Amino acid sequence: MQFKRLLQVEAVLTRQVLVLNRCWQAVNVVGVKRAFSLLVQGHADVIHQEEGDFQLYDFDQWVDSSNLLGDGGPEYLHTINHLIRLPKVIILKVFDRLPIKEVKFHRNNIYDRDKHRCQYCGNQFIENELNLDHVIPRHHGGRTSWENVVTSCIRCNSKKADRLPHEAGMRLIRKPAKPKWRPFVSVAENKEKNSSWDYFLNPLKLS
Repeated sequence: MQFKRLLQVEAVLTRQVLVLNRCWQAVNVVGVKRAFSLLVQGHADVIHQEEGDFQLYDFDQWVDSSNLLGDGGPEYLHTINHLIRLPKVIILKVFDRLPIKEVKFHRNNIYDRDKHRCQYCGNQFIENELNLDHVIPRHHGGRTSWENVVTSCIRCNSKKADRLPHEAGMRLIRKPAKPKWRPFVSVAENKEKNSSWDYFLNPLKLS
């Protein structure tokens, strides 16, 4: 019984919480444990939607409201003295910037940039049917960079070989470029994403 209880607590602490900066912009996703740490230290407040309006709670207010409404369900953390609702969105009190982050150059991110579409024939493929192609081959001085590497299907990759596109009678459907980092592209597709995040991740769509 105690082991089962520990597993339940561990499962609760792995829940994800959306973090906003002071300007109400999404800047991070953290676990419940980290979110409570920010709340206890007074670095953040909980944002909770009630009857269409957003209310802010500091940690003590959140605990008090949790005890009044607590039913001990899976959306609550059980402590010795309290039932505490799991926050879904918190807002930082001081931080007002967006994080600067580079998109890492690797195979999966190139596939994502090109939407798993061969940049020569334009068809979409699953990953094991794709390859990477140097537009300007390396033996011609082509670099391994965002601007010179594209997604290609195996057939087009074999057809082009170590030639320039025009030498193989092929054309790119789009000029490759380094992608701009967009906060929470991965969060939008995250299976654990809570519906309460939608307003902050895409407010224009919901307005």
